[in-house]
Amino acid sequence: MASELHEPPKRDDDDELRKLGYGQELLRAMGGFSSFALSFSIISVLTGILTTFSDALGPGGPRGLGLGWPLVSVGTFVVALALAELSSAFPTAGALYHWSSLFGGPFAGWFTAQMNLVGQFAIVAAIDLGFARELSALVGIPPLVLFVITLAIHAAINAASTTIVAKLNDFSAVVHIVGVLLLVGALVLFAEKKPLGFLTHAATLRPDGDTTLGFANALILSFFTFTGYDASAHMAEETHDPARRSPMGILLAVVVSAIFGYALAASLTLSIQDLPAAQADDHAALFVLRHALGPRGGALGMGLALVAMWFCGLSSLTSASRTLYAFARDGGVPFSPLVAKVSGRMTPIGAILAAAGMSLVFVLVSSGLSTSVFLLAVQVATMGLYVSYGMPIALALRARLTGKLTRRGPFHLGRASVPVAAIATVWCVAVLVVASLPPNQTAGLVLVGLAVVFVLVWLFRVRRTFAGPKVTLADLER
Repeated sequence: MASELHEPPKRDDDDELRKLGYGQELLRAMGGFSSFALSFSIISVLTGILTTFSDALGPGGPRGLGLGWPLVSVGTFVVALALAELSSAFPTAGALYHWSSLFGGPFAGWFTAQMNLVGQFAIVAAIDLGFARELSALVGIPPLVLFVITLAIHAAINAASTTIVAKLNDFSAVVHIVGVLLLVGALVLFAEKKPLGFLTHAATLRPDGDTTLGFANALILSFFTFTGYDASAHMAEETHDPARRSPMGILLAVVVSAIFGYALAASLTLSIQDLPAAQADDHAALFVLRHALGPRGGALGMGLALVAMWFCGLSSLTSASRTLYAFARDGGVPFSPLVAKVSGRMTPIGAILAAAGMSLVFVLVSSGLSTSVFLLAVQVATMGLYVSYGMPIALALRARLTGKLTRRGPFHLGRASVPVAAIATVWCVAVLVVASLPPNQTAGLVLVGLAVVFVLVWLFRVRRTFAGPKVTLADLER
């Protein structure tokens, strides 16, 4: 699989990109496995489950993980199918922004880009700061210093070479898979386990004792973990034969994450011996590992989480920079020529540095206020990612129903396109509603406020100057 990095480019890749309105500026250095590995590394089930296990176990009990993860996996796969089909038909960097622009016009594209970029900058900040905080407890260096160093290293690697990033992501995928197998194997072999029926047990720490709302609250772990699989689409201009490999990267990342994530979530849940104590612990996953496997088990879990977070941060910055690059080359951000600058090594160095800089600003501003404010900002931004997933899918659904969109790539759903897009749109809306239920209603209100601000900025400042992509959907349908 690694050899795919060195295979000759398909002759029609550059021509297809030119038809979409862009010249080949970035280096095509990624194969199919690298495309999958990028999205898989950003989803990062090791990071998501080990660091937010308590967020699901507390309100939802074992049922929040045993039934919640499969439920969200199915919904996410439907969204992934819809995005994969679009990535095959329109393989460009900044995918979500480009698709919304084609199907809904400049405002739709601009709004989608804003929501996606806010989410991506915040995710880069959250992952790298989380890594820095955990590492700080081990080495004694202030978290902010470690955060700046980590972010700088990730930016330097991204700027140096797409090939190096691809190889590191390949290794990251292996690390994630082996890490999950190690933890699950250790728990299966050595931990005292509950019967399988424990996975459907309802228990909640909610003050009102409402297990239904508790289950809904527990889904947030799965929602937040299953983000970033659109990265394979954002890297389309750096992938050989992207019309086939980008959609496969998206789908495989979701499927493999669903399987390995459930193995990890279920094995951790079945290894719980003292449920009330585990629910009350702020680091429930490590609590379970220490009690099931001893101190070494806790150290193993923490070590794997740290490695996973480092790779996740690297991949997240890669994805964020490509969205920013694509938006900037269409004049969508201030100082667009600088942000869209490509280095001699064919990496979008301007966007990489700008994305890293915005993530640094996010941490300095929000975490400087309070930890709770930082976490709220990250939660809102993550919900914003679901807005950016749902918009191009919903707009494409409308375009297909009105006959404006007939273009298909090598990967398509045929007659299932419309129903899949409809279900995916409903799922994205449902994610936003569920993620805003009490006690998280503040996040929902902030997201609405953020959307209002973006609309006002568009109306009073941007709409007169931003035209979006140079090629329209009508041009491509001819």
